[in-house]
This record gives sequence, structure tokens and C-alpha cells, in this order.
Amino acid sequence: MKPAPFDYVRAATTEEAVSLLAEHEWDAKVLAGGQSLVAMMNMRLVRPTVVVDIGRIRDLDYVRADADGLRIGAAATQTAVLASPEVRRAAPLVPAALRWASHPAIRNRGTVVGSVVHADPAAELPAAVLALDAELVVAGPRGTRTIPATDLFVTYLTTSLEPDELAVELRIPTPAPGTRSHHAFIEVARRHGDFALVAAGVNVATDASGRIESAAVVLAGISDTPVRAIQAEVMLAGGRLDDAALLEEVGRAAAADLKPTDDVHASGTYRRRVAAVLVKRALAEAERGGHDER
Repeated sequence: MKPAPFDYVRAATTEEAVSLLAEHEWDAKVLAGGQSLVAMMNMRLVRPTVVVDIGRIRDLDYVRADADGLRIGAAATQTAVLASPEVRRAAPLVPAALRWASHPAIRNRGTVVGSVVHADPAAELPAAVLALDAELVVAGPRGTRTIPATDLFVTYLTTSLEPDELAVELRIPTPAPGTRSHHAFIEVARRHGDFALVAAGVNVATDASGRIESAAVVLAGISDTPVRAIQAEVMLAGGRLDDAALLEEVGRAAAADLKPTDDVHASGTYRRRVAAVLVKRALAEAERGGHDER
């Protein structure tokens, strides 16, 4: 299929891109890697009259780590982020999730920030940034603001960005000093590279004795946004990742309140059962080796 007619503009600067979005608002779409947008345009699921290409804005193509955490620019590709030693050190859950995401050819063009703001509830990166308590920096005609991941995802393919705002950076905070960070991301899909039927990501901080100080448990593919399993997180506090009975109980708790719907790929009942198993397995994998010292 072919997209509906549109005008294409390659923005040279962030300011130019924001100006174009302010001028056209709902009629405009931002193109970074294009791996989601172009497919939707070809199927005429979206019909922008203006496409604003930010892929050549060099100021948005970076991965940086500083004292406050990790910063990923809006034009940084998934391949670049996956290969980055800064990302592996500062936020290893991101490459853990990216290894499940699509295929190398897609990751070579697709961007991390683009996947996050595309907000597909079965995608890996929105779930990962929610587990990491990340923030999205957006620029608009009224200036720059920061949106916590907890406030970013509204519903299916919808975020809290305004139509005249451009996502420019993803910020992932540094874990607290003296803690050990454990992470894992696993999913069930029909084929490797497909969107997840169910995915689970965990990010757990333990003290020197192995006691859990904080935990984030996130599920994807089971609602219209990625979901934090708050009850499961509360149950983990003060426990240990090597407590098999606790992990079993936490897995059941994570799935208890889920209400996934049936679709052509899987029933809601199946997804709920898989969610419980994946949470337990992700926590066990995090205990076995998905960790780093802080």
C-alpha cells in the first residue's frame, strides 16, 4: 500500500522542528527512524499532511552518562544504544529489552525515543523506561518540560505530549549509591522479533546483605499501556531474590488484577497465566546474573 499525499520537511535544528509542529499541530507527524510511522502511513492508519524529519539533527544524536544518570537523544538509534558501554553500565535493562525488540535491520534505523513515544503497549522499550523511572524531555513553543514515565503513557499509541511538542531526550536516573541493581527482561512472542504477547521487565535494588530495598515490576502486552505491578513490588520489599517461594507468590500477585482482553493472538486468560510465570522467571533471572554494583 501507499501513504496518502503529504509534505516532507527535513528539520535542520530542534527549533525548526518545534516551529513546524507548532504551525501544523495535529496535521504533522515526527519522523526519526520511521520504522513505526512509515508502516502506519502505508496502511493509512495515520494520514499526516506534513512529515517533519528530525533524523539528521546531529544535536539529538547522542548517548551520554553523567552524575545524574543516562541521557539518550531523540535521534540515537536502537543499534547505537544497544552497543553503548555507557548504557550497559548505567541502565542495563535497556539493552536487555532491546535484544527482544524486532530485528537488526529495524534497530539500525529505529530510535529508542521514537519507540517510547510511539507507545505501543506490546513494545519492549516503553515497559523498560517505566521500570527505570525514566523521564522524557520535550520541547515546545512554551519551552522545555520533563514528563515522568509514569505520566507519559495515556492509552494505546497515545502519550501525554501535546501536538506541538517534540520529544528530545530520554533521561534515566542513576541508582542510589551502595545498592546492587538487578535486572531482567523476558517475553513470549509468536516469533522472535514480533511484538510480545506478554513481556515482563524487572529492576530491583538490594543492599549489601541481599535484601530488596526497592523493586519495579512492569508488564507489557496485557493492557493499553505498559503496567506497573504495584502489589508485586510491595511484596518484594524486604525480601530476597533467592527466595523461590516469594517469587512464586509475587508472580501470582502481579497477574491477579490484570484484565487482558482476548484477541486473534491469545486469550486474556492465557496472557494472565503467562504474566505470572514471566514475572517469576524474570526475578529469578535477575538474581542469577542480571546485576551490577553501584
